Amino acid sequence: MVDGLVSVIMPTYNCARFIAETLDSIKAQTYENWEVIIVDDCSSDDTKQIVDAYIAEDARIKYHCLENNSGAAVARTTAMAMAEGEYMAFCDSDDIWMPDKLERQLAFMKENGYAFSCTAYEQIDEESKSLNRIIKTVKKTNYNRLLLDCPVGNSSVMYSVRKMGKFEVPNIRKRNDDALWLQMLKKEKYIYGMPDVLMRYRIRSNSISANKISVVKYHWKLYREIEHLSVFRSAFHICYWVFLKLFKIK
Repeated sequence: MVDGLVSVIMPTYNCARFIAETLDSIKAQTYENWEVIIVDDCSSDDTKQIVDAYIAEDARIKYHCLENNSGAAVARTTAMAMAEGEYMAFCDSDDIWMPDKLERQLAFMKENGYAFSCTAYEQIDEESKSLNRIIKTVKKTNYNRLLLDCPVGNSSVMYSVRKMGKFEVPNIRKRNDDALWLQMLKKEKYIYGMPDVLMRYRIRSNSISANKISVVKYHWKLYREIEHLSVFRSAFHICYWVFLKLFKIK
């Protein structure tokens, strides 16, 4: 474990259109003690060629390709196992960080003694244009609160490996980020929300999470097979989630 180093965990799959902008936002960070670990889930586009060009210019960027297409959970777990940092931050390969994201979030955690944090974020479209929607954080979120509607943006999360250790991402195709936070909240009581907008989340029409109906079965799998909730409680959480999406509350 390298003191002060932030390991940025980045699974990717066919993200050649966006990954350069994502990497540019990390290279622009005011906090410079970082490494990016990109784990490619067997992309068929030009992702590797684009990443190779960045690696040639910056040794802090590292690339690994899985032998078989295995899903984001396996890619994320692989990257986490390779990480050497005292902290881990998560960034999807189509999202964008504000230049002072790492510096300000680290200060927030250190000043308050927090091991696990997230930030507010802005939604953007495929052309990187603002959708004029800010997703605010909850001041502190525990296990039960996260089950309710998960007020956590994946690419805004950072945690202390020294305090919490490493984790294996539950292997489901969708909602595996939620499943990871739930695992972590069994070890650390709260994830603390920073109100500052430090990340831009890209909404893509063909993303794996775009089809809300198909996501329902993965919620059920998460609640019943991974978290082992009762049938009643699992049904309650799914109905609540559907209500939020139908009325666009979140």
